[in-house]
Amino acid sequence: MHVLGISALYHDSAAALIEDGRIVAAAQEERFTRKKHDSDIPRHAITACLKIAGITLNDVDLVAFYEKPFLKFERLLETYAAFAPRGFSSFRLAVPLWIREKLFQKSFLISELKKFAPNFDWAERLIFSEHHLSHAASAFYPSPFENAAILTMDGVGEWATTSLAMGQGKGLEIIKEIHFPHSIGLLYSAFTYYLGFKVNSGEYKVMGLAPFGKPLYRDVILERLIDVKDDGSFRLNQKYFNYCTGLTMTNRHFSNLFDDVPRKSEAPITQFHMNIAASIQAVVEEIVLRLTRSIQRETGATNLCLAGGVALNCVANGKVLRDGKFNHLWIQPASGDAGGALGAALVAYHLYQSGEREPPDASDAMSGSFLGPHYSSAEIGDRLTAIGANFQTLELEKLLDQTTDALAKNQAVGWFQDRMEFGPRALGARSILGNPADPHMQETLNLKVKNRESFRPFAPAVLRDELTEWFDLNEDSPYMLLTCDVSNKHLKTDRGDSSENTGLDRLQIQRSDVPAVTHVDNSARIQTVTAENNPRFYQLIEKFAEKTGIPILVNTSFNVRGEPIVCTPEDAFRCFMATELDVLAIGNCFLKKKDQNPTLSISYEDTLEAD
Repeated sequence: MHVLGISALYHDSAAALIEDGRIVAAAQEERFTRKKHDSDIPRHAITACLKIAGITLNDVDLVAFYEKPFLKFERLLETYAAFAPRGFSSFRLAVPLWIREKLFQKSFLISELKKFAPNFDWAERLIFSEHHLSHAASAFYPSPFENAAILTMDGVGEWATTSLAMGQGKGLEIIKEIHFPHSIGLLYSAFTYYLGFKVNSGEYKVMGLAPFGKPLYRDVILERLIDVKDDGSFRLNQKYFNYCTGLTMTNRHFSNLFDDVPRKSEAPITQFHMNIAASIQAVVEEIVLRLTRSIQRETGATNLCLAGGVALNCVANGKVLRDGKFNHLWIQPASGDAGGALGAALVAYHLYQSGEREPPDASDAMSGSFLGPHYSSAEIGDRLTAIGANFQTLELEKLLDQTTDALAKNQAVGWFQDRMEFGPRALGARSILGNPADPHMQETLNLKVKNRESFRPFAPAVLRDELTEWFDLNEDSPYMLLTCDVSNKHLKTDRGDSSENTGLDRLQIQRSDVPAVTHVDNSARIQTVTAENNPRFYQLIEKFAEKTGIPILVNTSFNVRGEPIVCTPEDAFRCFMATELDVLAIGNCFLKKKDQNPTLSISYEDTLEAD
């Protein structure tokens, strides 16, 4: 049985395909359209999933949409009614759009899907899941657990913003919810907006900025903005927010509380902004810990799954793991709305059709999240030739040797291999790599390659067998969703910390033997790599370790600021030529920047929006 899941029409649209409960393919629309966070119907992603499975839409038994539009419309109307007459201008703009495009979403979806299969029986085969049920399903069913508690936290679905579900075998049931307008995700997004970053994409910048500051405003937030109970339930004081009725996240009361207006996007980041980031991060961590502790007390569950956009907060996740209330923790790598496509398909199969679930094993069912398109070496060579690239085709051992030589020389490497990742993280298939021991690599990759803010940290991809030698963690973290400290044995004894080093000046301090992946608080966002989940990437890190003694590589996504992660060989070559990457290893093709025709260089400066 084939089930196609779709998420669309808000942000991060995606498609996912399962066959008899097994995940076959999943991809985000942005990777194909090159429009970051593309919210349109995922036409290209659907096509890619069907192609990977070798079927057409006529072969699909069910199509599942990740949420229920009528419930969302109900929330919109009830919210505006509750706050009337405040927010009429926002209501006037939103309602015609909803009536035209979203209230009749079923008809719109059917008209789009008929382009794939005009004679498909949509009345019987198109179903709608609920937003948080889709998230919960995306986390539980692929997890390695027979039973688990599932915590979903995001901005808002139809009504739910935080929910607790329980999973057992093929069964899944939501048992508790917190409803809009009270939302951890929207609280964090309000501070994202206030700090001058883009909502729904800049939240990870707040997390990265937080270690530069001190949580001086933590108590103010807890006393004035949010009331948090011992069990983690909460209510937001709507006096300070504008997202219910206006076109911004915060209002003048919020600005007055912190004695400053929202930062403009390109304005300097000051110590005040760093302290604000540290404060909201501390509050969210406190809420999440109260929630997870109360869940364990109430349910007795030993396993916990996380999903929803807040589950991408790897610092909070790391604290949940270290808190030790659950024996095991598993986080859906596509925790945001893109993952809702996968969850909707799993809801349709397991709950709607009562499909059996394969007994979980020690690993999960996500195939390393390598669920997107793949290009053969022959196809890559043909495509590179067609666009004028100059390359060598190498045997694998030679490719690994030359790539690791470049990395050992502190060169920046584009790495494009096998199937594309599903979710926001590059995991060694569409990655930019660097030498973690180079004290200048973090600055080089941020400013000269990624064209982004200097404070943003990079993740270490580390061989799983070497994890405990280098980091204070002994758990699998294949999806880069847990943060921990660098091991003391690899920290510098004299790190040069002093009262004179404040703010972004702290970036200049070499803190460990792997400074490029050590954040200013000595933490790192871990990706563990095994020969089973990514054999070629594992071999590359292993070869690098043979040459340098360091079983770690800097791993960041293969894109520049404002651009989706590359999808095709042409995308990879274009990014290679638009940045100061030195080397590109794509399939078995090896390219050096110095060998390329300089007239093929391009500039992204005027074509990409800031993220």
